[in-house]
Amino acid sequence: MKKNVGKLAALIVALAIAFTLGSCAHKFDKFAESPLTITFIETTDIHGAIFPYDFITGRPLDTSMAQVATVVKEQRARGEVVLLDNGDSLQGQPTVYYYNFEKTDVPHIWTETLNYLGYDAVTVGNHDIEAGHPVYDKLVKELKMPFICANVVREDDGEPYFQPYAIVERQGVKIAILGLTEPGITHQLPKAFWEGMDVLDMVDTAKKWVPIIMEKEKPDLLIGLFHAGVDWTYGGATKDTPKNESASQLVIERVAGFDLVFVGHDHQGWEGKGWNAETKTKNVDVKDPSGKVVPIYGGLAGAQSIPVVQVQLLWDKEAQAWRKDISGLLKPLKGVAADPDFLAKFDPAKAELLAWVERPIGKMEGKMHSDDALFGDSAFVDLIHRIQLELTNDPTMGLKPAQISFAAPLDQNAYLPTTADGTIKVRDMFTLYKYENFLYTMQLTGEQIKKFMEFNYQNQFNQMKGADDNLLSFAKDKEGKLVFNARYNSYDTSVRPYNYDSVAGIKYVVDVSKPAGSRVTILSMADGSPFDMAKTYTVAINSYRAAGGGNHLTRGVGLDLKQLQRLELVTSSTTKDLRFYMLKWFEKQQGVIKPMRDDNWKVVPEDWAAAGRVKDYPLIYGAAK
Repeated sequence: MKKNVGKLAALIVALAIAFTLGSCAHKFDKFAESPLTITFIETTDIHGAIFPYDFITGRPLDTSMAQVATVVKEQRARGEVVLLDNGDSLQGQPTVYYYNFEKTDVPHIWTETLNYLGYDAVTVGNHDIEAGHPVYDKLVKELKMPFICANVVREDDGEPYFQPYAIVERQGVKIAILGLTEPGITHQLPKAFWEGMDVLDMVDTAKKWVPIIMEKEKPDLLIGLFHAGVDWTYGGATKDTPKNESASQLVIERVAGFDLVFVGHDHQGWEGKGWNAETKTKNVDVKDPSGKVVPIYGGLAGAQSIPVVQVQLLWDKEAQAWRKDISGLLKPLKGVAADPDFLAKFDPAKAELLAWVERPIGKMEGKMHSDDALFGDSAFVDLIHRIQLELTNDPTMGLKPAQISFAAPLDQNAYLPTTADGTIKVRDMFTLYKYENFLYTMQLTGEQIKKFMEFNYQNQFNQMKGADDNLLSFAKDKEGKLVFNARYNSYDTSVRPYNYDSVAGIKYVVDVSKPAGSRVTILSMADGSPFDMAKTYTVAINSYRAAGGGNHLTRGVGLDLKQLQRLELVTSSTTKDLRFYMLKWFEKQQGVIKPMRDDNWKVVPEDWAAAGRVKDYPLIYGAAK
């Protein structure tokens, strides 16, 4: 009897194995004649644009997640959809700021948005890390889909801090999605934001994880979800620059296996082709080491355009393999109606946000524009200086009193106030100060301050030889011509204006007729007392600059980047971002605020500088002021 039972068991096992093998062999036969089409939709660099409303300006937005919801609903009605987000969502609008730092005892609105729309995978952007550990760590716990990124690793053991990749299935087709982010985070942000983590080179990380995924998961499709740009020459880098910030195309060219890559971070918009470094155009087929063409798609910021990509899979019975055809477009969302179900779902949150941003916090006389800060001393940046110095010298803040302040216009198109009657509201703080930087104090010698300034003004200003020359330092191509940037609809400057630091607390002159390195003359402290090159001063500075951002303290002053990132030179710090304290500063002011230029510095020769401003203003803003 036992013998017969054993034979029966063996027969059952054999039949089961045969059935499994048979079913596997014919698993995709139904797609041999009629292919399976899977539509991939990517959002990236949303920067808080959840509603079709700008909570900073109080005006409608043409595009937002409400329009994305409409496209997703339409595509799902037609067939299989994989929905992906590529990071940089937690900074940009009061929408996310409110849930980052004010209302933290409920699920984050970005979490609720992704969960409601049924995303399949999400990766992390540099501005998500900028929100800080409490925010993105909480987000990971709240999301119903994998939060992936293979090259952000734990500092102690080198293992991925987030899940490295995700597996998604559609009708039996296994899709592996590898997440990567740009490695510049470690020198763009203070280490407090990425404490306990490191960000590794993208190419090296992909070389490690693609073989693991292929062997372990045996996916039918391998997708890259990379929060990084495509132009590997960005910032003067080369193909071999370690931790290249824009390495998405390099990953494809050096790591075989990807079928399709989605990118973000650069806000450029990519529609299948890659970057041609010779012609500076987006017109080349990008091939992996095996010669296979791998399409690159990437959306525009704020959901202005999103990639909608169809992957058609035809099963080859004889080869027992897929034939893959990939086509897609970068779909503009302007003119797409907002999804009414989405709006209804989040209407209570919108009402609460409106009440918060519309709250009056002060009154201002006149208007300030950040455009003046590009060409010289400005009331706009001087207000930031005033707030920074007052905050550091307020005993209740617990900061080290600063004598000198560094600050830059974080948005070259900002103005304040945004109301007709001069009322300052909470939302105006997002115009005055664009990013979630902390306020630090540091110890710098007079000589180091001078080097900082020389570095700054060599990047900001051109060496003028006469009144007909440009005042600003513009980027130029190989032929010496100015470089037009379609993204900004202006000509590129050598560095972005958010790196144009001016200095308060001292009186000085910048002579643009002189060569770089010898333009700054420091006349005295603001009160007329002598400025001492050998003396150590306490300076007020934002966390981005203090951690080496813009290279003022590294290439300019000569300080060690790792020392800066470890905050070894920081003597005190706010516990919340600078915008939070600016809001409180406005609330404390008595009467009407009268912003004015403090005229502590000027550009000379003054007639040359004035002529240069007239010449350069249209190149930046399109029309003379």
